[in-house]
Amino acid sequence: MGTGIVANASVTLPWTFPGLRTGAMVVWLGAALLLVLLAAGYLRQRALRLHAGDPVMAQFLGAPPVALLTVGAGALLLGRPLMGSEAALDVDWVLWSLGTVLGLVTACTVPYLMVTRHRFAPDAAFGGWLMPVVPPMVSAATGALLIPHAPAGQLRLALLLACYAMLGLGLIAALLVIALIYGRLIHHEAPSGAVVPTVWIGAGALGQAVAALGALAAAAPSVLPAPYAQGTVVLALLGGLGVWGFAMLWLTLAAGLTVRTIRTGLPFAATWWSFIFPVGACVTACNSLAAQTGSDAFKWIAVASYGLLVLAWIVVAGRSALHAAEHMCQWAVAGRARRPAVGPAPRGDGTTPLAEGVHAGARPAAEARRPGLDPTAEVVGAAALGADDEG
Repeated sequence: MGTGIVANASVTLPWTFPGLRTGAMVVWLGAALLLVLLAAGYLRQRALRLHAGDPVMAQFLGAPPVALLTVGAGALLLGRPLMGSEAALDVDWVLWSLGTVLGLVTACTVPYLMVTRHRFAPDAAFGGWLMPVVPPMVSAATGALLIPHAPAGQLRLALLLACYAMLGLGLIAALLVIALIYGRLIHHEAPSGAVVPTVWIGAGALGQAVAALGALAAAAPSVLPAPYAQGTVVLALLGGLGVWGFAMLWLTLAAGLTVRTIRTGLPFAATWWSFIFPVGACVTACNSLAAQTGSDAFKWIAVASYGLLVLAWIVVAGRSALHAAEHMCQWAVAGRARRPAVGPAPRGDGTTPLAEGVHAGARPAAEARRPGLDPTAEVVGAAALGADDEG
């Protein structure tokens, strides 16, 4: 999903640059390939139940739906020259439908599991808690692209209303979670190590809401009567500006915490991908406000932010590729040294080293949460690698 937003955000920029669209198309193709490979690999692991039972890993189940939605929108925005308009539209419909269903299931199921099965200490809240509730907002923003292509009448109206409902679901839930995270930051020790990048997810959720408001306002005139269509424009402008202001506050807070952590050492982990999608969402938010207001300030902010997004993506993607290559070499060496071993050796209590680290049932839930929040642990990194690398 991080790679996908780099491609999609380029289409919304107020100005065109030579070679940008071609480069964005290549990046989108890479995101689509990553989505297929990582989805196949994850399904082959059959680890869904294990991850759903872990209080940290469960949060990142919101990433695959966003990956589907992002790649689907890219098919419509960038894939037409390659596959034709009709095929691109069909791909987007399929991926949007699948991503929306999975996103709604995640948005309902993960909070239910948090309430009924998991127990959290007062300082447990972290940016990953936003992951399950963000997909409905992404569905709203990307669904707006499909509204003009839906059959006129009740089906198009139902799609517009559903998108607004999903926007409300995701935005209100995100604000509640952001309040919990802010309370944790105020009343407890500041996060450190690999957890710090997840603070940026709050800015991504808010930026996605602004982009969704603008996209739905652009699609509403073909569905709603004039007074209500005009109301969506007012809501997108005034509401979007207010939410954007809060997003900038959160972005500043996240950047300050990141700089503070870099001074003491920010270890590489897959949570670094948490930098990418939030910045991309802020780029689309600025582009949306620039289109509504005609403000040159928003245009320059969007272009500058996109430049930072591309630089950050190059760094994170490069570090991730190097990290993956190192692990593949280690696995190859281990495979030659131990044949025919196919997995971690079971211990006397029937658990494996992986299960002890991530399965909430292996110890009290409060302790099972700790590996994900420990700056030296790799549990959050493993979770985010399956999450933010998908697209």
